[in-house]
Amino acid sequence: MFTHLSLRLRIFLFFALLALGGSALMIAGLTLGYIRLGEDHALPSFVIAGAIGVLAIFGLTAWVWVLFDENVARPVERLAADMRARAHADVDLDIDHAPARYLGDLAPAAAAVASNLTETRNAMAQAIGRETARLGLEKSRLETLLAEVPDGVLFCTPDHCVALYNGQARTVLDNSPALGLNRPLADVILPGPVHQAYERLLAAEAQEGADILCATKAGAKLLEARMRLMWLDAQETKQPGYILSLRDVTTDLKIHAERAHLLNSLLDAAKGAVASKDPSAMEYLVSTTAEVAARKPLTDTAWWPMEALAATDLGAALSSRLKRKGVSISTDLPALKLRCDGFAVTRLLERLALEWATAGASALKLGFEDDTQSTGRLVLSATGAPPDAETLARWLATPLSPGLAQFAGRDVLVTHATRLLPDPSGALYLTLPLADPRPRSTARVIQYDFELLHADIPKEIAEAALRQLNYVVFDTETTGLNPQVDEICQIAAVRIVNGKIVDSERFDMLVDPGRRIPQGSIEVHGVTNEMVQGAPSVGEALKRFHAYADGAVLVAHNAPFDMSFLQRREAEIGARFDQPILDTVLCSAILFGQSADHTLDALCQRLGVVIPEADRHTAIGDAIGTAAAFRKMIPMLEAADLPSLGATIKAFDKHARLIEHLN
Repeated sequence: MFTHLSLRLRIFLFFALLALGGSALMIAGLTLGYIRLGEDHALPSFVIAGAIGVLAIFGLTAWVWVLFDENVARPVERLAADMRARAHADVDLDIDHAPARYLGDLAPAAAAVASNLTETRNAMAQAIGRETARLGLEKSRLETLLAEVPDGVLFCTPDHCVALYNGQARTVLDNSPALGLNRPLADVILPGPVHQAYERLLAAEAQEGADILCATKAGAKLLEARMRLMWLDAQETKQPGYILSLRDVTTDLKIHAERAHLLNSLLDAAKGAVASKDPSAMEYLVSTTAEVAARKPLTDTAWWPMEALAATDLGAALSSRLKRKGVSISTDLPALKLRCDGFAVTRLLERLALEWATAGASALKLGFEDDTQSTGRLVLSATGAPPDAETLARWLATPLSPGLAQFAGRDVLVTHATRLLPDPSGALYLTLPLADPRPRSTARVIQYDFELLHADIPKEIAEAALRQLNYVVFDTETTGLNPQVDEICQIAAVRIVNGKIVDSERFDMLVDPGRRIPQGSIEVHGVTNEMVQGAPSVGEALKRFHAYADGAVLVAHNAPFDMSFLQRREAEIGARFDQPILDTVLCSAILFGQSADHTLDALCQRLGVVIPEADRHTAIGDAIGTAAAFRKMIPMLEAADLPSLGATIKAFDKHARLIEHLN
C-alpha cells in the first residue's frame, strides 16, 4: 500500500501513527477512569493529565523519530544509494562506515559485498581484456585505415541516422554541427536522392551499389556519392543499413565548366572571324585568344591531383631511378616544398636525363633557382651539346614509360601549366609553384556506434528507455547571477549517445555578452573581457547551440538557471528549446535522497568522477563533469525502477520543493 513512498516517509508515518495511537489509548484510559470515578470536580485534573500525557507522547515519539531518522533511516537510504552506485555505475570507492555506525554489521557487510564486487569485476575485466587485446589491435588498425580513406564515409541506419563517420566526411560536410552519431542524415545532406536510391536498391535486393549526386543542406555543395546496402548474414534489423561514400565535386565541375566555356568562346570568336573577315572580328579573336591563354592554365592544374613534395625528396627519387639504369646525376636542391605531381615530374626528369645521356652528355646535375615568391625553377644541366628544339619536342612526345603509353612529357607540362625552356648555356629550366605552408593538422578520427543499427526508439519519446536517448549535457558561464540583466559569456556541451560520451562532438564557444564582465565573475570562471572580444554575439551563439542540440534531450546541473538565459533569447533567434530537460540535481535527489548534498562537486565525489581543478567552473569542464556523472546515474535510475524518460520526469515531481523542473 505504501511501497511507493520513500523509506524515510514511511518511517515518519509509522512514528506519527504510534504517537496518535498512544495518545488515543491514553485519552481513552483517562476518560474511562473519569467515568468510573464519577466525581465532576476531578475533570480539570484529568484534562491536564491528558494534555501533559499527549504532549509527552508526541515529544518523546518525535525525539525517537529524529534519532531513528538521523541514525537509521538516512544511513540506510545513503547505504542503498552507495551500493547501487557500485553495482550499476562502476564506482570503486570504499563505502564510508561512519554514517551507518548504529546499523551494526550492516555497513561492514555492505562494504565487503561492494569490495568483493569490485574485485570480481576487475578480475573479469582483466580476463576479458586479455582475450580481446588482439581484437582491439585489429579494430585499431581498421579504424586507422578507415580514418585515412580519402573519401568521406558514412554508415547509416535503416531510418537514415548516422552510425559512423570518418574525419574526411566531416571535412567534406564543412564540419557541420548537425553531423553526429544517431543524428538524421537529412540534417546535413538533402535527403531526396539518398532516400530514392535506398528504396531502389532495397526493392531490387541489390548487392551492388548505386552512384548518385546529392547536395549538402548548408552551402549547397555538390557531392558524388556511392551507396551500398549492408546485407548481413545475421541481420539485426528488418532492413539493412547502408554505406555512403562522399566526394566533393563542386570544384571539379566548376573547373570543367570553365574549360568548356573557354573553348566555346574561342570557337565562337574563330567562327565569327572566318565568316565575316572583318578586321574588328579578327581583333576580337585576338583578344579572346589572349584571354583564353591567360585563364586556361588555371584550369589545367586545378583539377589534377597535386602534392606538397620536398625538392630534396624529388632529387633522391630521381637519383635512385637513374642509378638503377646506369646513369649518375648529382643534385643540389633546397628543403623547400614544391606543389606538383611528384611521380609525373620525376618520370619527366628521368626521361630527359636518359635521352640526354644517350645523346652523349655527361656530368648530369639537377639544381634549383629562385624565380618568384611563389615559384621556383628546377635546372637540369649537363656537359655536352644541348638538345635543339626539334629534339626536345621529340623527347617530350615520347611516353614516359611503357605502362603510360598515353602520358608523355608534354602532358606533364600541360597539367602543371608550365613549359620546359632551354637556356643559352645549355641547361633546361622547369618552373613549378611552391607549396603553400600548411597548418599542423590534427589526427583524423572515426566515430561510430553500431549498436545504433538495432536501437528501436519508441515514437512517444516519454516511453523511450533512458540509455536509448541522445543527450546534450551543457553548462554556461555568465556575467552574473541575474538572468534578467546578465548575459552568457561562454557555453559548452558534450553529447551522450547510446550511453557513451562522444568526446569528438564537443561544443565549446566563447560569447560576446555585449557588456562588461564584472571582476567578481571573472574570478569565478576566468573568462575575461579580452577573451570575448570578436567572439560571436549571444544570439549567434545560441543559434549554433540550438542546431547542435536539436533533437536531443537537454541535461544540466541546476537547469532552471542555465535555461533561463537560453529561453530569454528564443524570440530573437527564431527557435525554441522545447525538448525535454533533465536536471542532475533532481536525479541526485531521487538516488541519494533530498537531505544529501547535491552540488556538482558532491555528486561527482559520490560517483567517483574527477573534474581537473583547472577545468572547474569553466563551461566545458563542468559540462564534461556533469555528463560523466549523468552517464553513471542512468543505470542507477533504471535500477531504481525509473527505466524511461517519462517515469524519470514524473519522479521529479516528488522533489519539486527542492528545485523546479522545466518539463
